[in-house]
Amino acid sequence: MNHRITDAFAKAKAAKRGAFVAYLTIGYPTLAKSEEAADALIEGGADILELGVPFSDPFADGGVIRSAAYEALRQGVTLDDVVALAKRLRAKHPETGLVLFTYYNLIFSKGLEAFADAAAQSGIDAVLAVDLPLEEREELLGVLRPRGVGYVPLIAPNTPLERVAESAKGLENTFLYIITVKGTTGARAELPPDLLDRLDAIRAISHLPIAAGFGISTKAQAEAVSAHADGFVVGSALVKRLGEEGEIKGELLP
Repeated sequence: MNHRITDAFAKAKAAKRGAFVAYLTIGYPTLAKSEEAADALIEGGADILELGVPFSDPFADGGVIRSAAYEALRQGVTLDDVVALAKRLRAKHPETGLVLFTYYNLIFSKGLEAFADAAAQSGIDAVLAVDLPLEEREELLGVLRPRGVGYVPLIAPNTPLERVAESAKGLENTFLYIITVKGTTGARAELPPDLLDRLDAIRAISHLPIAAGFGISTKAQAEAVSAHADGFVVGSALVKRLGEEGEIKGELLP
């Protein structure tokens, strides 16, 4: 199993900062534009890139990412297109962590073995399946592990610490994605007042790095979270900017 994700967190820690995990809905506003944006994010300092696979029922996502997914689907972007893009990114950015962000229906429809083969061959480091519960994930892990592909669990705001520890058990070279707010993705003006204490509590019991996401859109929010977590995830703010401006350039966070 590769160590790109682990190395990304270690590098950020050595630099006394949080690892920057950037999310894009692949295929929005076009497949070519999302690839250009991925390159720009990596060149601009993103440590790990989450490649969002467009899905017809993205129930965990807010309006910005949901609309982006629908537009990508309208253009015919598929899971295979995202995997092919990951392979191109891997060739250009050999040290960047790549996470495939998807829903389990798409993985299951492709076939677990075929999906795992494609993920490994494209250079994907880990998979995040939004709707795959802890109790049912072993069938996916069983095909990913032998191919050196990791798995990123999503941790909800109300997940008990005992279940958080169980979610991290048996995983390596990956991280826990800590959801900061109840509800769907989307930029927030303020983060929950109890978030930092919860991050401290999770960090104390996890052998994996933790990255907080859902709602982070500014540098100030990212820095506040990074004092209590190993990294932060920015998604909707980047997808919105890409849709409005057609590209990602300049400073990545306001």
